[in-house]
Amino acid sequence: MKVAQRYHQRAITMRGLCHRNLMGRVEFDISGEKIHLAVEGSIGGTTLGLHMATDVIERGGRVLWASPFMPDSVRFAQIFSHLSLAKSSRYHAMNIGGDFEQVIDILIQTSNSLPSVELIVLDDWCERSGRIGAERLAGVKKLVDEIGKEICVLLISKGSIDASGNSSTAIIARARDTMLATGFEIWRLERTKDGPLRSLSRGEISENLTLKEAGFFT
Repeated sequence: MKVAQRYHQRAITMRGLCHRNLMGRVEFDISGEKIHLAVEGSIGGTTLGLHMATDVIERGGRVLWASPFMPDSVRFAQIFSHLSLAKSSRYHAMNIGGDFEQVIDILIQTSNSLPSVELIVLDDWCERSGRIGAERLAGVKKLVDEIGKEICVLLISKGSIDASGNSSTAIIARARDTMLATGFEIWRLERTKDGPLRSLSRGEISENLTLKEAGFFT
């Protein structure tokens, strides 16, 4: 997508999510938001984070990405293909491995020292199943409390299945009550059927999207 074509009109369908008329690629407006994204299996949670990162970078912002594993290089190249090398340099990645509290401190220091940080992503930041550890939850709260309010924090983790069978959704977000109390919104990314179709839910509002090489499309 050419930068010169960004004059398209935007139609907002849900707060924080806009649609580009050009080619149908979704654009996310997440300035200052705190998002806990629960993902069903391996269906594109990291891709969604990368997609949001490119939106922030296109608007002139900077992204800090922390994960125990770096995104797949091929997938990364596909999502970032419409950005110039100069713009892509505003994406900064680090490894979560080791002392989580130290990672949080580095993210806080970096976000306060680098100009124009607008998004911090923690991908696979907690255990993939079971209860989320108190240390991780405390670290996330510290991060939110000590960075600029204009910075969006996106947490991406695996959701869990409601063993009681009472849930109307495929997955539920772990530590939901704690996250809400910390100021996070709960998002869910679920597979609606076999193939590239996905359902992105934000509270009670759901949006059907299609996952393609370049990201998410309407």
